[in-house]
Amino acid sequence: MPGIKITGLRATPVNIPLEKPMWWTGGHYPGTSKTIIEVETDQGIVGLGEAPSVDVVDSVRAMGERLIGADPLDIAGCESLCVPPWQIVQNTDDSSVVKAFGAIEIALWDLRGKVANEPLYRLLGGAVRKEIPFTEYFGFREGGEMSPEAVADYCIRMREEHGSTIFEGKLILGNPELEIDTVKALREGLGREAMIRLDSNMQWSLPTAMRVFREIEPYNIRNYEDPVATFEEMAELRRHFTIPISTHVPDIRKAVALGAPDYIVTNFAVLGGISRAVRFIGACEAMGVGFWCYSGDAGIATAGYLHMSAAMPWISEPSQSLFRWQIGDVIEGGPFRQKNNVISVPEGPGLGVTLDRDALAYWHNHLIQNGPLDHFHDPAMPGRFRRLPLN
Repeated sequence: MPGIKITGLRATPVNIPLEKPMWWTGGHYPGTSKTIIEVETDQGIVGLGEAPSVDVVDSVRAMGERLIGADPLDIAGCESLCVPPWQIVQNTDDSSVVKAFGAIEIALWDLRGKVANEPLYRLLGGAVRKEIPFTEYFGFREGGEMSPEAVADYCIRMREEHGSTIFEGKLILGNPELEIDTVKALREGLGREAMIRLDSNMQWSLPTAMRVFREIEPYNIRNYEDPVATFEEMAELRRHFTIPISTHVPDIRKAVALGAPDYIVTNFAVLGGISRAVRFIGACEAMGVGFWCYSGDAGIATAGYLHMSAAMPWISEPSQSLFRWQIGDVIEGGPFRQKNNVISVPEGPGLGVTLDRDALAYWHNHLIQNGPLDHFHDPAMPGRFRRLPLN
């Protein structure tokens, strides 16, 4: 479509609550707040993007002003209008500009697919798989599972009702014995074949993490995410234990230099968008560092995960998901729900998803009325923030 130009950009902050709050290292996790992006063009085609937070709304809107009149298919040109020198903003300035443009860049790829009338995975080279695996999630939830037996029973029910055999979860109440007991209950209840991954959000000190790893290593833990706060501590854990370790911190150089963590788990907007995520994952592959996608989205970013996982052979492990716990998102037919561990990649042009305007308005209004969802509230410490490690 020759001569297509950007005519405007809309950034709409929304809340995406979970059915029950989950405990994580920062306190209660009631859900997430995202920014939905619509890049409009003079041809009537709209590209959809999603930022992983709402703190970038003003930056996204300012970038939208800069992009008016630009060619949305010239992604490098659009980036040069929005992002100062990459190394500076990544390391010595404010990296939120990367996240803001990364969310817009996802929308530009959606536009590119719609112009070409091709799904994103085909623009990325074609699908090596079309059934994309995601984990179920477990944890300690207010009004829900608050004991090892209850967590195990929940996972067994997910297996019976949805064919799920891949599980990841947070066992975060600052009590190592509780985590150890829950791992034992999970393995006993789910049997040898189920995949169990853990995510600690850096709750443990190194001595406590070593104690936990020693106790749970016999239970065939597929991966443990951010058990401690630094790569140096992760490397020390890997010296003593065989449990693979992942992190949300996307520092390939340090991971390779230290030999840990084994996997990086993140959001494409955090990396600067689809184009930079492709290069990042390629670097992971070249250096033997694994990669998968994180959880808690409004449907648009999830569609991006599906297409990238379809097209990138290196993303072989299941990505995280909170799908079962989400009570809504902003796409028609959402939220995604896995069956027998997988979700099919959307086959429509671009990201292959359509914005549900009623849902967008509803969850935007939820944010206006309630404010962004607070991830750092601890009912036992009102008005104060937790400190790490928890133990």
